[in-house]
Amino acid sequence: MKTVKTMVAGLVAIGMAAGSALAENANKIVVDGSTTVGPIAKAFAEYYMGSHANVNITVSESGSGNGAKSLLNAACDVATMSRPMKNSEKKAAQDAGILPIETIVAMDGLSAVVHPSNPLANLTIEQIRDIYTGKIKNWKELGGPDQLIVVISRDTNSGTYESFETLVMNKEKMGEKVEYVGSNGAIRQRVMSTPAAIGYVGLAFVDGVKSLTVNGVEATPATVTSKKYPIARPLYMYTNGRPKPGTPLQEFITLYATPDGKKIIEDTGFVPVN
Repeated sequence: MKTVKTMVAGLVAIGMAAGSALAENANKIVVDGSTTVGPIAKAFAEYYMGSHANVNITVSESGSGNGAKSLLNAACDVATMSRPMKNSEKKAAQDAGILPIETIVAMDGLSAVVHPSNPLANLTIEQIRDIYTGKIKNWKELGGPDQLIVVISRDTNSGTYESFETLVMNKEKMGEKVEYVGSNGAIRQRVMSTPAAIGYVGLAFVDGVKSLTVNGVEATPATVTSKKYPIARPLYMYTNGRPKPGTPLQEFITLYATPDGKKIIEDTGFVPVN
């Protein structure tokens, strides 16, 4: 589990709305959830702790589903998620006396990625779906090399998996030979080391792999913002109620709307929201 944990000098106590169980520790913010949103949360934490005193922010990446569970169990102050909270999670929150408040902090495009040696440049949504269901098994069926396709997916607890399932799979079941891994970075590493592989990752994780155009559209901040890229999705932070204005939690959760926050989001490879 990746964690940012740094302390620097001086600030005021946190006042959290809705009575989170973590509120008694006035100088601590606990963040848990999505591996996609992780780079943004870590960069926000480093930025905020660099200019505020006695505030300790920890960021863990256990997956969107686990982030939701942590918020419901009062084990974190902020749940980072790469998909919206499900109705079942909202119902469980209500039963637990938790009021999840959604903040969209950035936009992302899911890039279809292959090994740099793969000669293909574009796939359609339907072709990607057929690869993941197992209907298309060999790259030669798409005009590529005569190699069996090694299909890599995020684990089913991941918000990225659920976004892909909704935007690409159209609820069709993935094939039996699909390999599941625990993070965007793990997909990238698997594709980098496997010439016949294909995977999908957020915009911030395409270094070292080849990002294909989808339906002829490249995944870029501009095409994500314009909604021309077909596999785009928001990224979320959830809190228990609305944090009290002027508190560290409220300032942390609204960093995305500030000029510095927007630059941090761009620098981490994602797309600021308007």
